[in-house]
Amino acid sequence: MKYWFLRLHRWLALAFALPLLVVLATAIVLSVEPGVVTSAIKPGSLTAERLMALLAKHDPDGKERAVAHRGYDGTLSLGGRGAAKVIDVATGDLRPGPSGLAALFATSRRLHETLLLDLGWVVLWSSYAMLVLGLLGVLMGWPRFANTVSGWHKGMAFGLLPLLVLSPLTGIFLAQGITFTSSGGPGGGERQQARPAEPLKLADAVRIVGAKHDLAGLVWLRPRGDRMLVRLVEGGEYKVYAVTREGTRPQPRNWVRLLHEGNFAGVWSALLNFVTALAAFGLLVTGAWIWARRKLRPRPARARAGAAAV
Repeated sequence: MKYWFLRLHRWLALAFALPLLVVLATAIVLSVEPGVVTSAIKPGSLTAERLMALLAKHDPDGKERAVAHRGYDGTLSLGGRGAAKVIDVATGDLRPGPSGLAALFATSRRLHETLLLDLGWVVLWSSYAMLVLGLLGVLMGWPRFANTVSGWHKGMAFGLLPLLVLSPLTGIFLAQGITFTSSGGPGGGERQQARPAEPLKLADAVRIVGAKHDLAGLVWLRPRGDRMLVRLVEGGEYKVYAVTREGTRPQPRNWVRLLHEGNFAGVWSALLNFVTALAAFGLLVTGAWIWARRKLRPRPARARAGAAAV
């Protein structure tokens, strides 16, 4: 059976090589983002008063409902996707767009999730393929370790097997809306039964959040359905709160998202995700190299002579 497991492992990897190449390359980029965000946080650098002043300047009618903060970029994005105003926090002026680093993260996320072509189903099936590849690797038995490309390929696969399985598994759960929280749903464990009588205005939500939390760790503040939610980095972890007129209420931790995005322990969880993504990318490249070397290697003279005689 090992012979057939090996062949299935090889052809399955080749069949999904192109989408996996994109997904894993962008995973390396995105694994850096939580560390960059956490490292850029300077306590007290963004206050509720400052944020409300910027809202009053750039949204005097109070029509906008969402705001996102990039501390490493020094900007706020006011409004929805595609039509957001990018505001310099220090000067209060509008910028023509986000920085190159912010644009890299945004493009990498779109590639990682949809390949830029609304091909989320391809990404999903590629994640399933990664799980099957890991299972086939285990079924092939304990490998022989050697200081060769093949040896390093097998060593990385077996040495990091739990992480290499956890990454695509949590990605599949996210795509399917599985969170294992008490509230569940694709909102990442952020749904609750209690709902406000009327939606909060953005400026009011900023004031309420700022009264209890340091807005230097703000990631985004936006409505979800008819409720207002805020995501903050606190103690290196990305936390979600529901914002009501009475204050903020912590939402259940969505460990599926936290594990997949590597934003539960600041730089350390980001480093763990970086190593996992780099190893998965390395396995894809070394596997392709091993296959190509075998295919392109000249056959022995005896084998060529036998083939000619036939």
